[in-house]
Amino acid sequence: MSREPWELAFTAEPVEVAALRRIMRLHLDIWGLQDITDEAQLCVSELVSNVITHVGLGAPATLAVSVRGTHLRIEVHDPDPRALPVLRDPSTESLEGRGMALVDAVADRWGVLLRADGKVTWCELATKLTAPTGHVEAPSVMRAEAVLSLYAAATPLPCRTRVGRLTSVVAEETVIAAITDFLHWLRAHGRDADDMLDRAQMRFEAECAALWEGA
Repeated sequence: MSREPWELAFTAEPVEVAALRRIMRLHLDIWGLQDITDEAQLCVSELVSNVITHVGLGAPATLAVSVRGTHLRIEVHDPDPRALPVLRDPSTESLEGRGMALVDAVADRWGVLLRADGKVTWCELATKLTAPTGHVEAPSVMRAEAVLSLYAAATPLPCRTRVGRLTSVVAEETVIAAITDFLHWLRAHGRDADDMLDRAQMRFEAECAALWEGA
């Protein structure tokens, strides 16, 4: 799976926090990293709130997100290299620095990069990925991959590599071919192919909803 880095410019305003959290959730859903959604949204909230509090309302900033190795990296860029994040003991009476204490608690690591035009406050969250372009292992995904590997080896596809490696392009074509063949199989056995597709879609959406509720 390709997980291209992305970034989004925003203005340091409280109203932006909820929007950035939603965008983060959507991207993690697309990337198959729903299991760290809560932690990622918390980090976004605290890093952005830190800019609002210590750099100032209305400051121009940028949220940048990428996958580095098997970690999710979240960066917030702002124009003030002097307003450094403060990490304090959350048990103290002062509210200052508590946000970074939360980031410190959920992230594997975090830090600050100083630049001539500002700074980057970043954190990294561990994922269940075994490779940057891989996927989080789940029984349904592993079963599908096993079937598709066998199917790809037995099916002449124009986009197959000479070594038969199941690349993302080959995998997509294999899935389409497999679904098409199953639809032919259903029709040959007197089944309604459209009804089966609807039922499969309903089951898929129900399972996705269950994953969201359990995350």
